[in-house]
Amino acid sequence: MVDTRPGDAVPDDLVEVGRVAAAHGVRGWLKVQPYSPQAEALSNAPVWWLKAPDSVLEPGALSRLRHMQVQACRRQAGQGLLAQLAGIDDRDTAESLRAYTVWVPRAAFPAADADEYYWVDLIGCDFYGQSESGASVLLGQVDQVLDNGAHAVLQIACGERDPAGIFQARRDAKNRPVQVLVPFVAAHVQQVDLPGRRIDSDWPAEF
Repeated sequence: MVDTRPGDAVPDDLVEVGRVAAAHGVRGWLKVQPYSPQAEALSNAPVWWLKAPDSVLEPGALSRLRHMQVQACRRQAGQGLLAQLAGIDDRDTAESLRAYTVWVPRAAFPAADADEYYWVDLIGCDFYGQSESGASVLLGQVDQVLDNGAHAVLQIACGERDPAGIFQARRDAKNRPVQVLVPFVAAHVQQVDLPGRRIDSDWPAEF
């Protein structure tokens, strides 16, 4: 049986970075699929926090996550990571964790190189494009980062801020969110200001 009791202190900056895909071998190893090619935050973390696939994580309910010590973690060519967690010594126990999501503290992420960014830090940033006159215009907020194989793509939830400064997402006539996809490449992205939660680009506001 796996010991997944909650720890004494649950970090308040946990980020979901992957999921358990399957068991590997007969000695309790796990196949883990990272959500991002930037898997160092996952592979270098000494402790993982796991959430069952059928559990709901509401705001303030981080204590429902369970911590487990990482004994070993290595890349598997083209197939994510292989990991051995403390207390998981056989295939059946490993298989019981299939589909669990894996979380690590944001503070534990390795420092990003210059002009490189963790996807999780881009989500929620205001995204500005340009009008025909060249003026900076708020297009919306980054609500997801995708990978097309060649580079990252920002999914922008189009919208504006109300008089109170609260962002309001725009919806179309069928009540569907209005979104635009923008390649996260130097040809379009001019500046990323993480402390200011702002990304400036030359993306046309009329696109």
